[in-house]
Amino acid sequence: MPTRYRFSLFIPLCLFSLGTIGCVERTISIDTDPPGALVWLNDREIGRTPVTVHFVYYGTYDVRLELDGYEPMMTFGEAKAPIWDAPGPDFVAEVAPIPLRSTIHWHYVMQPLNEDTDALVERARELRQLTNPE
Repeated sequence: MPTRYRFSLFIPLCLFSLGTIGCVERTISIDTDPPGALVWLNDREIGRTPVTVHFVYYGTYDVRLELDGYEPMMTFGEAKAPIWDAPGPDFVAEVAPIPLRSTIHWHYVMQPLNEDTDALVERARELRQLTNPE
């Protein structure tokens, strides 16, 4: 095999191996006050707080929290990309020979369960008047 041909195979092999050395780890860490709430992320149960889960895509995630004795919470969490994970620099970050980490942290404070039925009925009346002002 000619030396020139061997060298032309060596370059793509080096580029391929260079592209496989980078590592980006993306995690979302969720904790609550009090701890122990069951967490669903985009309608997928992920465990009890404090909990950490790996993710692939940045953006807005639906978060649902439930804990006995506390009001269920349906909210969201925003996972914003760091500057090195923006289009363009992300290619360099993926092939860089250093491990990169993107850790998103969300903290939620849960409210105690309100079992006062009179207050619930009063809030329902107020909402009815707001939506139907007749």
